[in-house]
Amino acid sequence: MIFEPELMTFADGRQVTAENWADRRKEIIDILSHEEYGYTPAAPAKVTGTVVSTEKKMCAGHAVLEKTEITFDTPSGPFTFPILYFRPNDGGKHPLLVQICFRNSIYDSYWSPEEIIDRGYALAGFCYTDVTGDNGDFESGIAALYPRDEKTGWGKIGMWAFAASRVIDYLAEKPEIDKDNIGVCGHSRLGKTALWCGAQDERIKFILSNCSGCSGAAYERAKHEGGETIADITGKFPFWFCGNYLKYAEKPEARPFDQHFLIAASAPRYVSVNSASLDNWADQYGEQLSVIAASPVWELLTGTGYNGVKRRAKVGERFLSGNLSYSLRDGVHFFSRNDWNTWMDFIGKHI
Repeated sequence: MIFEPELMTFADGRQVTAENWADRRKEIIDILSHEEYGYTPAAPAKVTGTVVSTEKKMCAGHAVLEKTEITFDTPSGPFTFPILYFRPNDGGKHPLLVQICFRNSIYDSYWSPEEIIDRGYALAGFCYTDVTGDNGDFESGIAALYPRDEKTGWGKIGMWAFAASRVIDYLAEKPEIDKDNIGVCGHSRLGKTALWCGAQDERIKFILSNCSGCSGAAYERAKHEGGETIADITGKFPFWFCGNYLKYAEKPEARPFDQHFLIAASAPRYVSVNSASLDNWADQYGEQLSVIAASPVWELLTGTGYNGVKRRAKVGERFLSGNLSYSLRDGVHFFSRNDWNTWMDFIGKHI
């Protein structure tokens, strides 16, 4: 299959090489900023955290839970949002997984702190609506604190991604965190967010997307039956994106990119894309095709990209050996323990 637009060619026609990939990556980030997610403001000079409460015997006594408030300056004053931070209590250094969450619950159906802690990770999560509302109100939360151009200003996905990077600002310097092994993850719209966060933030080594679908991991130019379209997503959730993205609702082929650009922008770091067999709306095969289309960048830079099949994946297949992975589990649109364990198995191959 020929994937368009061509990932390995600059806008001016030059071919991508290992030596100029950094420039091509910047070009891709600019395209995605201008045409899909909006431009992200500069990071704040300083991020602080205030521990509000501590529980010392979480996860069968294997972890400490710190409820913490993250604070940083914006053009319109300070902004604060809460996080939950689980750290193993064994005194060692640990990889950190940052989850962009739908809820701010200690135990939630979409995450499993005890299992994650027991596999040797620290875990932080924040509720996305504590950053800004999941709606068209750009006066809520952080949205009210930055100037925003309607055409190219950041949408809500960009704001949630920005918040995830601020969590990393705070936690990466803690003595128990192995800052060379940080991951960011999310499900559905927050899987899109994790991909955009990882594409921009090169401190993140592992970028983990679950059922992110249209305008996330799924390749749009090969839409499959039942898959969400740009017309669908911009009709219901235009505020997730910059204003420019709406012009592609009826002509997605006019985009100067496709979603394999988003995945490739994290190269040569590690990306894992998970799909679910019954989640047609997220277009499982479209997600796999994006992984296949993005693989040449990793092959150029690291020698190994996606090491899986080119045919449509079968239920239960996991292709974790490369630096870019794809997995298809059984089930519906959900963030399961299977998904977490797939990611931890993938990360374990690369630490």
